[in-house]
Amino acid sequence: MPVLRFLNTCIFDHGAVTRLEKTLAGYGVTRPFIVTDPGIKAAGLLDRVTEAMGALRPVHVFAETVPNPTEDQAIQTAALYTEVGADGVVALGGGSSMDLAKAMLLLASHGGQLDAYAAISGGSRKISKLPPLVAIPTTAGTGSEVSVGFINTLNNGRKETYSSPFLIPDTAICDPELTLGLPAGMTAATGMDAITHCIEAVLTPMINPPAEGVGLDGLTRAFGGGALRRAVQDGSDRDARWDMMMASYEGALAFTKGLGGVHALSHAAGRLKEKRLHHGTLNAIFLPHLLRHIDGEVPDKFARLRFAMGLSAGADLGDAVAELNAAIGIPKTLQAIGVDASDGPGIVDYALADLAHGGNARPFDRGDYEQLFELALG
Repeated sequence: MPVLRFLNTCIFDHGAVTRLEKTLAGYGVTRPFIVTDPGIKAAGLLDRVTEAMGALRPVHVFAETVPNPTEDQAIQTAALYTEVGADGVVALGGGSSMDLAKAMLLLASHGGQLDAYAAISGGSRKISKLPPLVAIPTTAGTGSEVSVGFINTLNNGRKETYSSPFLIPDTAICDPELTLGLPAGMTAATGMDAITHCIEAVLTPMINPPAEGVGLDGLTRAFGGGALRRAVQDGSDRDARWDMMMASYEGALAFTKGLGGVHALSHAAGRLKEKRLHHGTLNAIFLPHLLRHIDGEVPDKFARLRFAMGLSAGADLGDAVAELNAAIGIPKTLQAIGVDASDGPGIVDYALADLAHGGNARPFDRGDYEQLFELALG
């Protein structure tokens, strides 16, 4: 079974979850706290994970994680973690569960207000070592199991990014078998999140050739090799699920280099709590428009992206992504998922203030984001 060591230790393969008990014991965890969501519990995946813990029993299971985790839940779970005397965490699920687990551990171990640790205001330097965290993804998209950060929607309405090497889970257990039952729609949305990570990581101007290489390999698997199409068409395709989980993992390794305008807009739209917008779906809708918007700015990078995606020289990247979106059932416009024109000014304002805004292939201003929003709105 492959054990990969890059930003953290990653146990990666079909059946990897069986290594959970040994992994927790290695960190001296005797009172694990599980963070997951209602869907994971209903699907029986929580039971599979608790069985894999062997003689260890969870001191508490929090299975109420909401999409786009909130400050209120971070406060609630941090208090629970302290109250039950937990000494480590298993985060089971998609990016929401893993992001909530990180926010919970940050507050439980550091105290204070969550906004004090936001990356955009210099809060990263206040973050030090957290209690042990083992992350087990059940989707192939966010890459939070190896990410240096998390996202949280604060009570003041801002959707903030938090970033620190101390926020990387100690171990990621990536078992593609846990994604075999993922519905086609969620497979598509989370898969487009992974593809967007790979593409934006390559495009951002920060110099990090190894990260670009990892992102291009992930893109080759998910897009050029057709793994996302195959996983959506046949959720039981084990090889496609393996490649998609690897692409998700690689996308997160790559975006240590940074992200760009697609994520700035998606973070800004995702803060609209009442609309319950899925981050991966937002990325998928915005991505074709951004690629067309910057076509010609970085021709060498566009050439490498075309090669990884299996496209001909000079192919329109935006059109290729839009065609994939249509093939896997991603809505074409923001209007189709409930976004209104009246949401535009706020989304643009928050995009300009988002940490990912600084990672565009060329500097963006308000006009760039307004144009992208209008095109994506439909």
